[in-house]
Amino acid sequence: MIYIEDFREGDRISGIYLCKTKVNARTKSGKSYYSLTLQDRTGVVDAKIWDLSSGIDHFEAMDYIHIEAEATVFQGAVQVNIRRVRRAHEGEYDPADYLPCSPYSTDDMFKKVLFFIGTVKNEYLHALLEKFFIEDKAFAAAFSKHSAAKSVHHSFVGGLLQHTVRVTEMCEFYCQRYLMLQRDLLITGALLHDIGKVKELSAFPANDYTDDGNLLGHIAMGFEMVMTKGKEIPGFPPKLLSELGHLILSHHGELEYGSPKKPALIEALALHLADNSDAKLQSMSEILGRAAEGDAWLGNQRLFDTNIRRTTVL
Repeated sequence: MIYIEDFREGDRISGIYLCKTKVNARTKSGKSYYSLTLQDRTGVVDAKIWDLSSGIDHFEAMDYIHIEAEATVFQGAVQVNIRRVRRAHEGEYDPADYLPCSPYSTDDMFKKVLFFIGTVKNEYLHALLEKFFIEDKAFAAAFSKHSAAKSVHHSFVGGLLQHTVRVTEMCEFYCQRYLMLQRDLLITGALLHDIGKVKELSAFPANDYTDDGNLLGHIAMGFEMVMTKGKEIPGFPPKLLSELGHLILSHHGELEYGSPKKPALIEALALHLADNSDAKLQSMSEILGRAAEGDAWLGNQRLFDTNIRRTTVL
């Protein structure tokens, strides 16, 4: 079996993959075809079945399927054209091989979260962080294994934890350079800004939007989670809780990007910049990582609205 991250143009592929999505579509001429998303632990790839007439057994989304296919390149990204497919039988595959994972140890990353919690001196913010990451064992376990997105960035086991640690590290750097920043507030906001994603997205292997995820979104749910636990802490200053809530509500920066509020506090602006930086850099890293070896220009990428080029190695 060739892992998806190793697919290159012209490769002949024979192996078992998780069919993450399956759509019955039509060409401009009206011919039916299947558009799929295949997944293994190294990532996902678009796949097409253009000829449905022979060698195509019945299967559905979330089935493990054995394919005979060829890798091509379309608009700068690897795509798979499938000639034959059948459902895989139990015992032919190990589900653990089909969960994309962070390249970093989740244990080590969670230790960094605990380290940052230990540096928050404000007793109320410290207690709030402990309520989530230390006292709530179920939440901490889910948070450690969750992705940060369905597909755009950090869409792998441990992705939410990895993103949170990187955002918090960036905020720590900001605090060392911009002394006006209230460090305890910013670090707490960084650690909590995406906690709503444990409710917005389902667990692997589905990693899809829940009903509440579609209806409410992670920002609203995360804000509610923070407000609820904050109010459980005796004497938690209402103004401090509101300022922390503002960081959660405004971390996407713009109304058109899903933030109910735009940053009005300097800590909220810092959190937005850190969140956006890590999301965008990770997204571009993943695009470059999926590109065929030797390709320089990778085609127009919708997320960045530009034609991305691989940097020349010095």
